[in-house]
Amino acid sequence: MIEKVLIANRGEIALRVIRTCTALGIKTVAVYSDEDYNSLHVKKATEAYHIGEAAPAKSYLNQEKILEVMLSSGADAVHPGYGFLSENDDFARLCEKNKINFIGPSADSMNLCGDKMRCKDAMLKAQVPTVPGSPGLVKDVEEALKIANEIKYPVLLKSVYGGGGRGIRLVTNDKELKEGFETVTSESISAVGKSAIIVEKFLEKTRHIEYQMCRDKHGNAVHIFERECSIQRRNQKLIEQTPSPVVDQETRDRVGELVVKAAEAVDYTNLGTAEFLRSDDGEFYFIEINARLQVEHPISEMVSGLDFVKLQLDIANGETLPFKQSDLKMNGYAIECRINAEDTFLDFAPSTGPVPDVTIPSGPNVRCDTYLYPGCTVSPFYDSLMAKLCTWGPTFDESRTKMLTALNDFYIQGVETSIPLYKTILNSEEYKSGNLSTDFLKRYDMIEKLTEDLKTEKVEKSEAAVAAAIIHSEFFKNRTQTNETSNSNWKNKLD
Repeated sequence: MIEKVLIANRGEIALRVIRTCTALGIKTVAVYSDEDYNSLHVKKATEAYHIGEAAPAKSYLNQEKILEVMLSSGADAVHPGYGFLSENDDFARLCEKNKINFIGPSADSMNLCGDKMRCKDAMLKAQVPTVPGSPGLVKDVEEALKIANEIKYPVLLKSVYGGGGRGIRLVTNDKELKEGFETVTSESISAVGKSAIIVEKFLEKTRHIEYQMCRDKHGNAVHIFERECSIQRRNQKLIEQTPSPVVDQETRDRVGELVVKAAEAVDYTNLGTAEFLRSDDGEFYFIEINARLQVEHPISEMVSGLDFVKLQLDIANGETLPFKQSDLKMNGYAIECRINAEDTFLDFAPSTGPVPDVTIPSGPNVRCDTYLYPGCTVSPFYDSLMAKLCTWGPTFDESRTKMLTALNDFYIQGVETSIPLYKTILNSEEYKSGNLSTDFLKRYDMIEKLTEDLKTEKVEKSEAAVAAAIIHSEFFKNRTQTNETSNSNWKNKLD
């Protein structure tokens, strides 16, 4: 049985794992960089060890250093959290080699999930619907043209080795495809030295809906309902909710069966997430498996009554799932807002620095997973996520209004946050009616609505937010390099 867990992570997810381990009487080992010397996860763990400089490559991504701490501390298991090494099959294999219990899927299963082409092939064999397109890599532009005409335009040309928006092109006809094929090929070669292209149908007005999946080492698998994650910026989720407003019980059961098939197809153990795109006609298409605990897992805990980290530990210990699919019941509605240190009016550029003061929302059915405390610092070296604010209610509207109250109660001094934007979204008729899509912000002009709300005092205003509202139309609409414009520069414009 697991007795001591090293958390190979930082911030709120490290604190989340420590919380459950402490409740179960399991000792915890924290690791930290120079930047995180005063972080809460260091203070809350049973033991803590310094692993390097602030840059992730020299600390939280340093596999050998983390292994050294695992061995010297006597940890018999490692929880990777999310991000960093959580989906690195080499790290999982390193743990397996050293007989350290990796709390997640096997290295082989993780490797398969991370290879988009192999994973897609496994789904097709398991009869899990995927986005229509080429069954494998296309060898030349002629083959790409043939497939595009079969599945009908618009289509996406995607490099398997692309990333960060590179190696992907939306095309609407044969001429654009021929031109795009060359561009995607050259971008891929420039980025990673090789090219491998697939063709996929472009689905318009899609919703991003994911399912929590769970499978033990004895082959028992269930899904723990869905989460709607459609409100995003640059393919990064902002607001999640469960249940989805477009998933009824029949759909939940039908897609849930596909999720179980997906887990079995890649021999997945522990908790993970099967992600789908839902087209406007109601069809679900598998896109990938996230082989780790998700950022948004708290809202699934709130509607299921389960502790997912405890469940992960139990499965890692070889225990059989204590329930069947029919035992799981969805109770009420939950919403999560990711509280990011970002400037909405600077194209969501990170906002970092000291946080002299902070007030964390609380109350019945309000949950806030965060690393914030008065006097802490938001580091420029790591992700902008500062907190995950979650609310539960017996109805959607009660959960929504409770979230608005919690957002009003949340006070973070010193950095810009995404809180004002979330107030505008949650008050919008489009959100209240469940009319969601992955292009929600652009489709419904949410940034413009936020600007108007700030001007008319519908949402709480910070000094920077006031400045943004005043000069938005003159200064920001035509900006070309917003990410290089610092907060201080544009605040000075107000002066």
